[in-house]
Amino acid sequence: MPVTHPTGSPDVREAAPALRRLLPGRRRELTDWHPEDPAFWQAGGAGIARRNLLWSVVAEHVGFSVWSLWSVLVLFLGPEYGVDPAGKFLLTALPTALGALLRVPYARAVAVFGGRTWTVVSALLLLVPTVATAVVLEPGTPYGTLLLTACLAGVGGGNFASSMANINAYYPQALKGWALGVNAGGGNLGVPAVQLAGLAVLATVGAAHPRLLVLLYVPLVVAAAVCAYLRMDDLRVPRPPGRWGVLLGWRHTWLISLLYVGTFGSFIGFSFAFGQVLQVQFADEFATPVSAAYLTFLGPLLGSLVRPVGGRLADRFGGARVSLAVFAAMAGGALLALAASRAHSLPLFVTAFTVLFVLSGLGNGSTYKMIPTLCRTTPDGEARASALIGFAGAVGAFGGVLVNIAFRESFLAVGNGDGAYVAFVAAYVVCAGVTWTAYVRRPA
Repeated sequence: MPVTHPTGSPDVREAAPALRRLLPGRRRELTDWHPEDPAFWQAGGAGIARRNLLWSVVAEHVGFSVWSLWSVLVLFLGPEYGVDPAGKFLLTALPTALGALLRVPYARAVAVFGGRTWTVVSALLLLVPTVATAVVLEPGTPYGTLLLTACLAGVGGGNFASSMANINAYYPQALKGWALGVNAGGGNLGVPAVQLAGLAVLATVGAAHPRLLVLLYVPLVVAAAVCAYLRMDDLRVPRPPGRWGVLLGWRHTWLISLLYVGTFGSFIGFSFAFGQVLQVQFADEFATPVSAAYLTFLGPLLGSLVRPVGGRLADRFGGARVSLAVFAAMAGGALLALAASRAHSLPLFVTAFTVLFVLSGLGNGSTYKMIPTLCRTTPDGEARASALIGFAGAVGAFGGVLVNIAFRESFLAVGNGDGAYVAFVAAYVVCAGVTWTAYVRRPA
């Protein structure tokens, strides 16, 4: 996609030699990268960026699928496994928590090892949870073993932070919202993809064969690692001394992280919990896992597809304005879910959550666009943006843990999710207030 620069028409011929020097020998390491230079960008920088974006999306997509495996596998756990609904919510919360913790070191790993190298390593690490789950998943397996295996799936959640930090460094400021949205949206599509794969297994061979779903991803993991090795480049983001100390003392770090809890925390939390919520709250309508699986993939699919739209809107209108509108609408969507729950209306309930998924996807794109915009005025702009992408991604993913805990506690206390929906409304109102106060009323 062309970028409009204020410097006028570039001299493409002057930039071409610099581009040829980017790949010394067969090391595939980019040693001199200037995306804001229009001549450099049009002489071939854009093509290199697009190629790395494509294969980054592929690897991140597989990572999200592995991270989301247990949101589908719990639908296979019938009475013979001896796991109650509260236990199933915990099985989906643990991989969310580990994925959140890993996002900070994963984002840093790109600066240490390079984008291509770490993409290959992080992809191969996905073999640990897939193989382990395929080995232990059968009736009679102790619940503690299931918890440990589910927790291992969290390594797929870390891939997001390293992928986003890597792609952020490739693109000029004018296209960061779009590029980050495409990268994250393509990765997020791994959630509905694994849910559709689970539906296919349930519909064809039944709930007695969950290993088939897990084994399906083993060759996909290997393929993602091989493609990243062959087609991506190593671009190291800068690492100025004391970056983390400065980052943690910067108020925007915590404000952006809070906003990302509201958007991505909602997306991943609802993605992991929605199938269980349907089966528990509308047990009469969903007598079998297959019937619930038909609905679980739609919201994550739409939320993933609109994430680049949120980034594009943020490029045009500003991330803060778009985020404010999203949070206001999400509060309304949570109120609609509460009304549907009290009326026991399945069509209204599914509509409300579909709206929440779409809005969370838009908000994911607009909130992440705010990161490079805020960081570009700091002395260590690109390095701080890379670090904040990892940190905010980690804190935001913990929002998914909170969503699962809110549902678990609400169902334990009152037998339905009403308490959780009230908590969601309050959270979105707080996020809207922070966005208005810190970024819209007085632009940072």
